[in-house]
Amino acid sequence: MNGPQRIVCLTGETTEVLYLLNQQWRIAGISGYTSRPAAARKEKPKVAGFTSANIGKILALQPDLVLTCTNLQADIAAALIKTGIEVHAFNQRSLAGILQMVSTLGALVDAVEAAAALRAELEGLLASARAEAEALTAKPKVYFEEWNDPLISGIGWVSEIVESAGASDCFAELGRQAAAKDRIIADPNLVVERQPDIIVGSWCGKKFRPEQVVARPGWSEIRAVQHGFVYEIKSADILQPGPAVFRHGLRQMQNLVRQWTAWRAAHG
Repeated sequence: MNGPQRIVCLTGETTEVLYLLNQQWRIAGISGYTSRPAAARKEKPKVAGFTSANIGKILALQPDLVLTCTNLQADIAAALIKTGIEVHAFNQRSLAGILQMVSTLGALVDAVEAAAALRAELEGLLASARAEAEALTAKPKVYFEEWNDPLISGIGWVSEIVESAGASDCFAELGRQAAAKDRIIADPNLVVERQPDIIVGSWCGKKFRPEQVVARPGWSEIRAVQHGFVYEIKSADILQPGPAVFRHGLRQMQNLVRQWTAWRAAHG
């Protein structure tokens, strides 16, 4: 058997991919934020949050590879590297980056063919969505809220999902910023001014409260609020940069666009 035999995944999407590649037997430990597949939470020991990890627990698992993601886990990666552990740090921030992560991870675990098949499936979902979007005569404007205090708009791949589903991201210019601090909307009135037709909440790690959103001062003037288009897409479906973004997040965004399109046709 080639490739690492004991992998610790410090983010959920790498665990998701390894299971989809039928390589879950290699996983020695996972992040506590792992949600896919459900079996992983039962089968694998949890050794980390997202920005924190129990280095002792990780070392006790005797990993021959640890997978991290983004600069937010840089300190964890550095601490592990100093102990002699091999670390691969992914940093996917776009749909193309997610697809490349699938290919790279497949190569790391000697599952190139399975990774190519998975990537082809995800690319097919994206192509199908974009073809459907091209046929739309009108694009709804979407405000995607990643956090509520302060207001933070969607990261890059989310903005791409919005556009691929046939909508327009109200804050597309912020989506190009990787860091959450650079996507803060300091003045909530800016959302009112941009008049989204659909509001999507995905408060990373906590339940979205639409009643709080519609009660914000001045937000009753927003078309999405007036017409009842305020929805949640769970963060595990769209904010973890892995296959779920294509399989679940994109599908849900498409459904919202379809609902809005049907409503618009009925109301003129």
